[in-house]
Amino acid sequence: MKILLFRFIPLVLLTSLLFGCQSKPSSHEEMIGILHKLSLEYATAENSFCPEAVLAHTNTLLASPTMGEQQRLMYSYAKADAFLKLGEEEKAIDLLEEIVRRIDPRNIRGSQLAAADLAMAYLRLGEQTNCVGRHSVESCVLPLQGGGIHTIQTGSRKAIELYKAILEQYPDDLESRWLLNLAYMTLGTYPSQVPPRWLLPNMIDTTHRIRAFQDIAPGLKLNMSNMAGGVITEDFNNDGYLDLVTSAWGLTEPMQYFKNNGDGTFSDQSEPSGLKRITGGLNLTQTDYNNDGFTDIFVLRGAWMDKFGNQPNSLLKNNGDGTFTDVTTTSGLLSFHPTQTATWNDFNNDGWLDVFIGNETAGSMTSAVAVHPCELYLNNQDGTFTNVAEKAGCAITGFIKGVTSGDYDNDGRPDLFLSTLDGNRYLLKNQSMKGGVPHFEDVSDQAGLRKDTGNSFPTWFWDYNNDGWLDIFVCDYTFHKALSFYEAAEALNKPEGTKGTIYLYRNNQDGTFTNVAESAGLRKTAFSMGSNFGDIDNDGWLDMYLGSGSPSFKSLIPNKMFKSLGGEKFADVTASARVGNVQKGHGVSFADLDNDGDQDIYIEMGGAYVGDAYPNSFFVNPGQNANNWICLSLEGTQSNRAAIGSLVKVTFRENGVRRSVYREVNSGGSFGASPLRREIGIGKATVIDEIEIRWQRNGKKQVFRHIKPNQFLHLKEGSERMERTNLKKIEFKDENGLLCRTPLALLTTKTPGKP
Repeated sequence: MKILLFRFIPLVLLTSLLFGCQSKPSSHEEMIGILHKLSLEYATAENSFCPEAVLAHTNTLLASPTMGEQQRLMYSYAKADAFLKLGEEEKAIDLLEEIVRRIDPRNIRGSQLAAADLAMAYLRLGEQTNCVGRHSVESCVLPLQGGGIHTIQTGSRKAIELYKAILEQYPDDLESRWLLNLAYMTLGTYPSQVPPRWLLPNMIDTTHRIRAFQDIAPGLKLNMSNMAGGVITEDFNNDGYLDLVTSAWGLTEPMQYFKNNGDGTFSDQSEPSGLKRITGGLNLTQTDYNNDGFTDIFVLRGAWMDKFGNQPNSLLKNNGDGTFTDVTTTSGLLSFHPTQTATWNDFNNDGWLDVFIGNETAGSMTSAVAVHPCELYLNNQDGTFTNVAEKAGCAITGFIKGVTSGDYDNDGRPDLFLSTLDGNRYLLKNQSMKGGVPHFEDVSDQAGLRKDTGNSFPTWFWDYNNDGWLDIFVCDYTFHKALSFYEAAEALNKPEGTKGTIYLYRNNQDGTFTNVAESAGLRKTAFSMGSNFGDIDNDGWLDMYLGSGSPSFKSLIPNKMFKSLGGEKFADVTASARVGNVQKGHGVSFADLDNDGDQDIYIEMGGAYVGDAYPNSFFVNPGQNANNWICLSLEGTQSNRAAIGSLVKVTFRENGVRRSVYREVNSGGSFGASPLRREIGIGKATVIDEIEIRWQRNGKKQVFRHIKPNQFLHLKEGSERMERTNLKKIEFKDENGLLCRTPLALLTTKTPGKP
């Protein structure tokens, strides 16, 4: 018996040890558990972004037999709104028609609002039955044509009837006027049948023309229908071909990962990679936090949701074998603040990437639960991070909507720019280093940026005029009405001041900036959210694509594309490019996904509610001309391995004129992530005289001379060798064959030679 007992004790100890180890979840499992728990907690009627809970709550209230008529109308209205947000338009219409009948005609304002909401519900019915239910790549793209014209016309026809009645009573209702014109366009009867007094003849600028992009997302099964979210195009498995990762902000919506197979197709790796179990995230950005050469992912959560926005971000480690592991808790990055914006850079120049996170403080500034200062996590070089924001002087408290980093004064230290929804804009100069911690100074006043005080959203540093000094883009996001109102006002040449317009701050090379948006032709309404920049025609001048919108269903305005005209002015080419979708423009990425030398665009198109999910778009560039290009992948050795923050200068002669193009290594704008490799247009130049790299950590320069264009090069810090990467040009295809073809006139570029 004693022998059996002694034999049994080690077994018990071993079993307890094994189960003890298993009882503590891994960092990955811990995050999955946190997100699931939060998703359950946020399913409450107090959360305005949870229409399911709002609907259940209003049903309970409306069941009360003692409720007065005014209260019943109010809660019926809330119920109709919940139905709309759930995508149940017919139920919303039934309720709203009943409300319109029951509302006291002496309640003029209430009657107007109810009629406008009923018209919107019918317009939404048309959208859902046509643009979603019978989705075409031309759906919702202004000007509507072809497959974008509604075949089931009940919703739009009823909306037209209602909007005309509203405008008879309220002729200055510009919101209804814009939506009326849009409804006619869905029927293919704009402008011919729009009553002349309500006609908006200039709904979209058609002055400047480029070749139309082609949305091939459906053929590649990349047209995922999600709520608002982020996107990264990047080579996650180091095979040279750009892959795609997306997120959506709902805490039950999984991340998705599509591997580029290099043969014109993509394969869904969401489940085998482990990303499918990671949910939520309004925005994404990439990094290589551990310098292992495999690109990692940072997920940002909680934006816009006030007290329900206390959600964790996620650092997803790329394991190098096709899988990702959430290492947020073990890395020291676990915190609970509402955000959607962060920027990775080496802020203390130690060769390791750090991260600055812009958090949202809304409501009372004195309430401890409402205050969410910005965070700066320095990389400890061992897989962990330490928040030093307060010590570094950058623990800004505000409603931060966009952050970007770049070396605007060319002193070798990355600086910060913050865009906020509370009217402030911050330029934080990276002034000095003490004990490995950078010190930031707010130089917004000296830089001339404080005189502009409107709310703002997306932002980025870029050298739009190729003078070697980083400029700043930021878009105003101030509105008190549905965005359709402001779009109509602009179409009538009666813009509402600077609401929703673009600010282009030119670097004066002396620490100050000047807003040159008006002289650059950018004093236009955009109300941008997701957005990014690239070079659509390889002329060496940076263009941009701005996703537009707001949560309101009435904010049906087009995303916009602006092409640079030689770095001095910009032209609106939205109409001819065929990228002006009126759905919600969120994460945007510019990337040459087919390796043909020109940049394509991927955009997340879903809105804030379950009923506003919408298929994403992958706009393939058809080739605008026969301009040449070079693609550079940089690898740091002393600098961070991803080379983020390093500067590239490409010098060449075009038409006998010597000029340079400047690019900083980053993922682009604050909402959407382009690849870190630099895809650079050089116009008609047939040889590159010089490529100069200024490496991020110490500012050391490397120069490579006499390079042939139209090739992919890998440049390693400290090595004099340029390594050519042989990548196939991809012809995208589905089961029926090719999805798009490059025009023969553009296939005249010479075969790339060796460097």
